[in-house]
Amino acid sequence: MTFPLFYKVKLIQDIPEFNLKKGSIGVIVEYYPMSQEEDGYSVEGLIAQDTVEVSESQIELINVEQTQEKVTFLN
Repeated sequence: MTFPLFYKVKLIQDIPEFNLKKGSIGVIVEYYPMSQEEDGYSVEGLIAQDTVEVSESQIELINVEQTQEKVTFLN
């Protein structure tokens, strides 16, 4: 499955070399198709002012409904 650019994703496993934990959220900014290996992505927002390269099996898309805040107006 190819994830679309500029969508929010979360890590589904820790990445110890960057001290990143499962559940960390970022945005896909680049896609790297691989012929023999797993496709890769650059994800922004996991580390301040930098991107992290991850494999497809390390991320999952965040459902839009999960990220929208529900606002209740009181009269």
